[in-house]
Parts: sequence; structure tokens; C-alpha cells
Amino acid sequence: MQAKETSQQYQYAAYRSGHEANIAIGYGAYADSEGQPKNFSFDNQTIRRGFIRKVYLILMGQLVVTFGAVALFVFSEDAKNFAALNPWLFWLAVGVMVVTMIFMICCENVRRETPTNFIFLGLFTVAESFLLGVSASRFAAKEVLLAIGITAAICLALTLFALQTKYDFTMMGGILIACLMGFLIFGIVAIFMHGKIITLIYSSLGAVLFSIYLIYDTQLMMGGSHKYAISPEEYIFASLNLYLDVINIFMDVLNILGITQD
Repeated sequence: MQAKETSQQYQYAAYRSGHEANIAIGYGAYADSEGQPKNFSFDNQTIRRGFIRKVYLILMGQLVVTFGAVALFVFSEDAKNFAALNPWLFWLAVGVMVVTMIFMICCENVRRETPTNFIFLGLFTVAESFLLGVSASRFAAKEVLLAIGITAAICLALTLFALQTKYDFTMMGGILIACLMGFLIFGIVAIFMHGKIITLIYSSLGAVLFSIYLIYDTQLMMGGSHKYAISPEEYIFASLNLYLDVINIFMDVLNILGITQD
């Protein structure tokens, strides 16, 4: 039993470190390629509203798949046992997550051309959903449900704040990338320094960082009076970044609940 728990902890640590490295690359490329003043086409209200609608529809589809997988692994013993008996699936999912992310970042045609962009996003979402489901199965069902509720409330509040605030978070791209790289290094160190305190600090910092990122990505998507805006052709990248914000907030909230309720 102890060996099984150690294996699960190792898998989870590998997933978190790989996940953070993956999104650090992703956010870096996102800032470099999209950190430009918004163009005339995005100022067009019809184009912008259509873009926002498309992004949120894709995001909702991703979240339905992801939290459906979380529910499956949390409430189904058969699913937990299947994942435990087939550890290669975990590493396969990690590989798919990393490869699809790299392709979507490095290849503009992959993330802009239909149906290639939806295929890659779908593969990434399925892999991420499996990994998150396996990771969430380590926690009690009530902790997972509470984390989902808290995450939903946080994301709704932050989205409304991003829409209403006069402060332009789109100018914080460089600062956020620096913070994310520092967070990544801290996460690698935390793998080798087991303990509730360092995990609590790591998760709390992550929750704050990705909450700010959610505001930043929301304002980039909305455009309007903000200095920078993402291109309307990058609806896949916009939904992917919002998805990663939500997932990371959920993971960090779940970790905090797991530690404080032990």
C-alpha cells in the first residue's frame, strides 16, 4: 500500500513539474507572438464578439470533458484500478500533452487551420483530462467537489473583475513570465523537499499567480481599451490559455484543501 502511494506521489510530482514546464513554454511563446498592439480588425465589434463567443464555447467543451474525467476517476473504483494497473497510460498521456502543446506553440498553421487545430486541441484536452483525473483520485470526493465549487467562484469573480477594472493587466506580460519561471524553479525544488508547509506555500503561490494570469488572458481576449489584444485568428490559443488558467487554479485549490483538511 505504501509503495502504491509513493508511486502515485511520484507520478503526481512528475505531472506537476512537466505540466508547469509545458505551460511556461506556452505562456512564453504566447507573450512573444501576441504581445503586440491590437490591430484594426480586432477593434471591429462584430469580429471581437464572434471571437469571444467562439473562445468560450471551446473552453466550456474542454472543461466539460476535463471535469467529467475528474468525476469518473474520483467516484469510480473501476477507473482508479484501471489506471493503477496500466501506468503506461499515465506516461503516454504526459507525452501526448507535451507534444501537442509544442506543436500548437511552434507551428502557426497547426493552431490556426481547421480541423488540424481542433484535433490537436482535442488530443491535448483528453490527455490533460486523464492526467488530472488520475491526480484528483488521490483526494477525497468532498475535497474535489469543494475545489470545483471554489474554482468556479474564483474564475467567475476574476472574469467579472477583468471586465470591470480600469487597470490594464495586458501590460504585465513580461512580469508574469518572470514570475512563472520562478514558480517553475520553486516547483522543481519542492519535488525534492517533501512536506506540507512547502506544498502549501507552492500551491498558494500558484493559485495567486494563475488567478492573475486569468485576468491577463481575459483582457487579452476582450481587447477593447486595453493596450494589447490577441489576434482573432488565435481562438484556439486563447481558449487553451484560459483552460490552463482554470485547471491550474483548480489543482492548487485542491492541493490546499487536501493539506488543510488532513
